[in-house]
Amino acid sequence: MATGSADSPATLYGPVSLVLGTAASVTVVFAGVLGMAFSLLFGSLAVTFALLGLGRGLNRVQCGIGLATGSLGVLYPVLLVAA
Repeated sequence: MATGSADSPATLYGPVSLVLGTAASVTVVFAGVLGMAFSLLFGSLAVTFALLGLGRGLNRVQCGIGLATGSLGVLYPVLLVAA
């Protein structure tokens, strides 16, 4: 059986990380209104799914973008609190 077949649920790691990373970036912009919890939640989930997707080797571009935007969603509130 081939790893990463088209009907595998692992093919959704890339799109899910991309959507969650975008949501994390949007909530970072509205952190004053929405709070930082949503940004941390969406960002950490985006990073998790992106790393799982990169490990499987599926949808690497979407996983890379999800990793970048998700890490922005996690690091911005952490650095804001640290400052």
